[in-house]
Amino acid sequence: MFAVIKTGGKQYLVKEGQEIKIEKLNKQPGEKVEFDTLLLFDEEGKEVKVGKPILQGVKVLGEVLEEKRGKKTSVIKFKRKVRYKKKIGHRQWFTKVKISSIVA
Repeated sequence: MFAVIKTGGKQYLVKEGQEIKIEKLNKQPGEKVEFDTLLLFDEEGKEVKVGKPILQGVKVLGEVLEEKRGKKTSVIKFKRKVRYKKKIGHRQWFTKVKISSIVA
């Protein structure tokens, strides 16, 4: 059984028991999360349900494991012949969520 959810402007293919990193949700570790914007849902051996644009009556339940910052991304600005060079680093916040169940 799997589903495609939409959160934080991105889409994720999730299965039960899977851990995913998503955009920051202002939740504490241990709190429950409910994703109700499902785009696609599939049960084993049954018909695949596709939303137009989202599915009604199906939701994904999960639990927040941690909220951290990701790896550093370096951004370098450079202009030749002007002696201009600038290096900037950025670390994006993310929330790690464990998918507990997909409820139809």
